[in-house]
Amino acid sequence: MLHREDGTLIKRSAFPASAVPDVPMRITEDVYESKPYGPGDGRAEGSRRHLLYQAGTIIPQSEIDRLFAPAATVATVSPATGPAAGGTTVTIKGTRLAGVTAVTFGANPGTELKVVSATELRVKTPAGTAGAKDVVVAADSGNVTKTGGFTYA
Repeated sequence: MLHREDGTLIKRSAFPASAVPDVPMRITEDVYESKPYGPGDGRAEGSRRHLLYQAGTIIPQSEIDRLFAPAATVATVSPATGPAAGGTTVTIKGTRLAGVTAVTFGANPGTELKVVSATELRVKTPAGTAGAKDVVVAADSGNVTKTGGFTYA
């Protein structure tokens, strides 16, 4: 994970984007990398942070891309049906779900989002109209859509 000097998380969206592959990019703030350490190395569990790139450093876009995990995936939405009134607690399983910040059912945002782990999250469905709706999982690495992932009865 990448952090600022004060320990706050740096999101991929904070890095500039370019349509041209591997364009040299100037880093606009100091970027620190946190690495865990633990019982295997004789130290107390925790993490250490070190300066990865100093502000002003120029690196290729491919290096910035390498620093960030690929987008989340959605394997299952369970249950896949519920009442149009909403309120169904849905479990979504997939990969790289730890950075999920929102889930929508059709155009309506779910509520009470809880990230259980990197492979599971729970969210309550909003009210909706009858029929199949796309479930869109929003994360820093991009949005992932499970087409027709939830059906309102």
